Amino acid sequence: MWFHSYLHIFSSGRTSSFKLHMICYRLLGKEVIQIIQNTNRLIFITGCAGFIGFHLSRRLLEEGCQVIGIDNINDYYDVTLKYDRLNMLKKYQKFHFVKGSIDNKELVESLFEQYQFEIVINLAAQAGIRYSIENPESYIQSNLVGFANILECCKHHKISHLIYASSSSVYGNNKHIPSSIYDRVDHPISLYAATKKANELMAYTYSHTFKLPTTGLRFFTVYGPWGRPDMALFKFSNAIINQQPIEVYNYGNMKRDFTYIDDVVESVMRIINNGPPKVSDSFYKIYNIGNHKPVKLDYFIQLIELQLGKKAILKLLPMNPGEVLETYADIEQLVNDIKYRPQTSIEEGLIKFTDWFKDYKNIET
Repeated sequence: MWFHSYLHIFSSGRTSSFKLHMICYRLLGKEVIQIIQNTNRLIFITGCAGFIGFHLSRRLLEEGCQVIGIDNINDYYDVTLKYDRLNMLKKYQKFHFVKGSIDNKELVESLFEQYQFEIVINLAAQAGIRYSIENPESYIQSNLVGFANILECCKHHKISHLIYASSSSVYGNNKHIPSSIYDRVDHPISLYAATKKANELMAYTYSHTFKLPTTGLRFFTVYGPWGRPDMALFKFSNAIINQQPIEVYNYGNMKRDFTYIDDVVESVMRIINNGPPKVSDSFYKIYNIGNHKPVKLDYFIQLIELQLGKKAILKLLPMNPGEVLETYADIEQLVNDIKYRPQTSIEEGLIKFTDWFKDYKNIET
């Protein structure tokens, strides 16, 4: 069933002409999904072969947007999964892929010169908390140098809205629970978290000084089909299927605010539709993107066991450096602004992931 409503006449900020944006609402059970219907919208997504980048690119392409995607396809995890995601995106006529890194200043500048981007969504980054302890240089290059290149190009080309990935890791061992965007985040406990906090500070400087509208997204443990193999859900599922031990830190006494990928994408779509931060917000916004429902690690493992039909072999270990005891997102500002609350339960989300996992790995259970 489809409902259509014209939203407003929108000025892109790049031209004096006005563009008509129509937003449709699709009713799916109890869920209302916002649809962008503007075939002229040109969006640049960095990290398009990554987990979130792939899902967001696909959603935008399905709704008629043109997407230019860049990814360096690094070998932090199995590149086969990245190419499989990318091959799905290449089926769309309005998708164009560029292989390269955002820390390559000349390449990034050439893309901004070639295309008249309306919106830039920066998801490219060296991910992983534990990996940052072993390979700090890669985090400096991608997360700091690369992001600086994006900011500079957005400034020079007067991009109407820069949306970028931050992380819940910026909260460190914040004692205030749930974590609020108004909490101080001055004590990151990993280099990865420090680079993400630095991204927020860099973005604020460009918003304040150059009036570049920026929105930072603090993602809380995103999971779902096509997810990253280095994340707990994928690692645990692999280990359980192969009857290998699972490394469980802090002896399992941890909680995570697991956020299903479709809820993340829907939130980003609504942020896009809302338009860039206004002068009253200093052209700068930060949101928590979380489920607002922390899950105990032992219950999380039990759900995976249930879906895969096998028991896990647990290797209980002390707390790992850089990890936090609990993540729990305060999402009231997000809900107030976009009129949407992530709603996929961990039980429902794990069913969807394990169904995909078994199909992707050709596993019969």
